Amino acid sequence: MTKILVIEDEDDIRESLEDILTAENFEVITAENGRIGMQLAQENVPDLIICDIMMPDLDGYGVVEQLRQSPSTATVPFIFLTAKATPVDRRQGMELGADDFLTKPFTIQELLRAISARLKKQVAFERKAQSQLDELRGNITHALPHELNTPLNGILSYSGLLFDDYDSFEREEVLEMLQGIHTSAQRLYRLTQNFLLSAELELIATNPERVRSLRSSGMNCNTQRIITDIATQTAKSAKRESDLQLELQEAIAQISELRFKKIVEEIVDNAFKFSTPGTSVRVISFSDNNTYNLHIIDQGRGMTQEQIANMGVYMQFERKLYEQQGFGLGLSLAKRLIELYGGKLIIDSIPEQQTSMNVALPMATSSL
Repeated sequence: MTKILVIEDEDDIRESLEDILTAENFEVITAENGRIGMQLAQENVPDLIICDIMMPDLDGYGVVEQLRQSPSTATVPFIFLTAKATPVDRRQGMELGADDFLTKPFTIQELLRAISARLKKQVAFERKAQSQLDELRGNITHALPHELNTPLNGILSYSGLLFDDYDSFEREEVLEMLQGIHTSAQRLYRLTQNFLLSAELELIATNPERVRSLRSSGMNCNTQRIITDIATQTAKSAKRESDLQLELQEAIAQISELRFKKIVEEIVDNAFKFSTPGTSVRVISFSDNNTYNLHIIDQGRGMTQEQIANMGVYMQFERKLYEQQGFGLGLSLAKRLIELYGGKLIIDSIPEQQTSMNVALPMATSSL
């Protein structure tokens, strides 16, 4: 049975809503003020909440704001009841997380239509979330063993050969195998570190207080040197030094140096990984209206609009066709880091022609 929580300080309205909804076979819980409503929402986790705006002590805006900060009630459909519904009121409510408004007085039909619309939308949302979760499980199941086994096989194979027949190899052959072991170990280390960072970032993202603390930490970094070092090293590792084009302006971004390095590392690596030797990789940075902008442009295979929209952790596109290393974790980590620091990652891409990764981050208010 669908459970609805009604938070209304006027007794006659609250009781009338309870009678109407009970007659429609809903399970109804009522609260006479915002404080009690908050407690009941946490204890019972309803399928939908109907809440008055104008209440003493804790008004409807305060209720929805606090409920949206709790993981258990963050996605519960929320309908405001109000005697006034000006554009300003609606905007404030929507910004805090409300889903709909009902203006008093309203008819029973208007009430039931609003409830039906919100419940249907929630079902669609949950189905989509479940579909994404199933796809995520599938991608992890297929991609993770490959990602772990590839470097492990390299380490085991080379070390096994050295262990069994060390004296039979020339010095150059030993060095080549040691290089193979080192490269495989680096790849495995980066993969495990990305997994740990991904888990950490997801925990931060679900806690608004930690997000606010992150953004107000006061950590800043000089960007030009970091970009130059990482881009140059990445191009050198790919043996594509001549493909790299740097057009950088110095600026101080409002982000920790460690996290900025991670963003640059993953996006620049992505540009070289998915483009062909002999084509350019341009790295451009500039500041504009208190925003730090970083553009990484490659001439690689690109992404479709659907692939960009579905970009997420463990999502690698056209895996069977390309069989490239990595499966989307690095780029997703960069995107999550940018968003946690109050920035945006916008991807513009023309398949088989060009991809531009456009990073926008807040600039620091003062120099280091």
